[in-house]
Amino acid sequence: MSSTMQLFRDQKYHELKGQCLQQGRLFEDPEFPASDESLFYDLAAEGKIEWKRPKELCEDPHLLVDGMSSHDFHQGKLGNCWFVAACSCLALRKSLWQQVIPDCNEQEWDPKNPGKYAGIFRFRFWRFGEWTEVVVDDLLPTEHGELIYCRSNVRNEFWSALLEKAYAKLAGSYQALDGGCAADALVDFTGAVAESINLAEGKYGEVISEQMKLFEDLMKVHKRGGFISCSISSSGRPSEAETELGLIVGHAYSVTAIRKLRLGERLLFSFKAEKLFMIRLRNPWGKKEWHGAWSDSSEEWKKVSDSERKNLGLTVENDGEFWMTFEDWCKNFTDVDICRTVNTSYFSLHKTWEKEMMYGAWVKHPEPLLNRSGGCFDNRETFLQNPQYLFDVKKAEDKVLVSLQQEDRRQYRKEGKGDNITIGFEILKVEDNRRYRLHKLTVQERVATSPYSNTRSVFLRRSLQQGRYILIPTTYIPGVPTKFILRLYTDVPSKLRELKADRPKMTCWSLLCGYPRRVTQIKVHSAEGLQKQDRSGGADPYVLIKCEKQSWRSPVQHDTTSPIFNTQVIFYRKDIDSPVTIQVWNSKLLSDQFLGQAVLAASPGDPRQPQRLRLRGRGGGEAAELPGHITVTALSSDDLAEL
Repeated sequence: MSSTMQLFRDQKYHELKGQCLQQGRLFEDPEFPASDESLFYDLAAEGKIEWKRPKELCEDPHLLVDGMSSHDFHQGKLGNCWFVAACSCLALRKSLWQQVIPDCNEQEWDPKNPGKYAGIFRFRFWRFGEWTEVVVDDLLPTEHGELIYCRSNVRNEFWSALLEKAYAKLAGSYQALDGGCAADALVDFTGAVAESINLAEGKYGEVISEQMKLFEDLMKVHKRGGFISCSISSSGRPSEAETELGLIVGHAYSVTAIRKLRLGERLLFSFKAEKLFMIRLRNPWGKKEWHGAWSDSSEEWKKVSDSERKNLGLTVENDGEFWMTFEDWCKNFTDVDICRTVNTSYFSLHKTWEKEMMYGAWVKHPEPLLNRSGGCFDNRETFLQNPQYLFDVKKAEDKVLVSLQQEDRRQYRKEGKGDNITIGFEILKVEDNRRYRLHKLTVQERVATSPYSNTRSVFLRRSLQQGRYILIPTTYIPGVPTKFILRLYTDVPSKLRELKADRPKMTCWSLLCGYPRRVTQIKVHSAEGLQKQDRSGGADPYVLIKCEKQSWRSPVQHDTTSPIFNTQVIFYRKDIDSPVTIQVWNSKLLSDQFLGQAVLAASPGDPRQPQRLRLRGRGGGEAAELPGHITVTALSSDDLAEL
């Protein structure tokens, strides 16, 4: 957990509790009062609600009764099955729920010392990149002496109702929790990275190879402490309708187990398969279950004895929980929310990631160089008028995880602006020495595009080659202002940083030493027909690009006389008469060998398309020709903020 803890509404738990105990009164929260404004942002929704303390609802209230389990609670009246599904997942991991409910023993009712109870509780949520402590009183909304929202299966247990109250306070009201996404709540409980998958679009129900890849990935996520929930899209069907096989439409289910099972000889014969791929789900309502294959009273279970069932781990803990084959799951559900707890600890057996996090915002400005709200790639004129973040991939190839999260918009529901904005991002491979903002797409490569979605966060996993990259987070349409956080995970540190300057800075020093007058981009695509350098007829070439006192060397291409380089560089030139020299060298153990060079004036009027140039020896323009050609694109401008 981060060392800095934010206090929501600046309320200090210990201070408030101490005051209440001193004055002999129970806490009443002025920031989230027991009134209709805490329940509804739309007052037309109000009903007859009474706020009661747990002591008024039962004899012996507790925060937790016999620990926490994923079957502890039911949904109540709110359409917040997604929040209950997230609680269900959270309950499976003690280390995580203890982070959300800190010092639960200290917060617990103590029947021996009733004087120590002050009716105040605290919960912690990961809110927009920071752990935030939220304080609530224990006045809960009821009707006819019953809790109307999230409640426990055990009448005297209140952790879920109090946690829900703290979460509603963060969102602005209970009604703001009506309709949401389980992944968002799980991110808020854990600081995990969320990813949404559409099973229908990905054809996971039809393509077995894709299905198996997803199964292995989800099994890994589950094993490593991540969370998975799923739902059936209600498009064209009424929400909460029941399918023929007993599943509820538009309803969040939590995944509580994933198993790959090798069947023994007897079962192998019964099922005509060596392996079973199974998934266990829980319905937050605690009832209404799947009626298909492997449902509780299905034919399949009759073939499996109780002891085999136990050995296979195919047990069902409670009502509302059921098993399905993974294939049936892919065919019956449409949407999956995955929360990955990305491991950044150095003391771990699993892969450790290097994490970088940046706060940013899309901000409108009439001046193009100051605008930071340019919309997605389709808006060619304005796309580069977005925040730009530079990072490096240091290994020959590295797997990169990117999460872009917009601020939680539920707090704006009162103003009618509570819907998520459609967001996404692009990753461009840029010049290896770029240090200023990109103004025009020329030689750069567009290497990855995230999904664009009106979910709170968007996630992408991609393997990238060694080099320098710019990540551009965008809203789908230009001119939509909001804040975001960007998280990047790589194997080795990536030095993620925002590019703010458009061109080199003018300083007193530049008056003495000169300020750049021209910017030149060079891309060396490839070479061909190079002199053979070893017995097998190959070479180990690289290029060295020189301009004034700057030079840049590409990685070595092994055992080839026709290398593909795709090396990009950018130079800010003070002396526009000094040419750009591109040399090809052969890498050798003791001393590298010169294979030839091309010299370019690189003026703004030169051809902008790739040029195929003959390699020559060192010396002036009439230097001797050497074997081989090199293909190069050179672009120059005397406006330093053009390229």
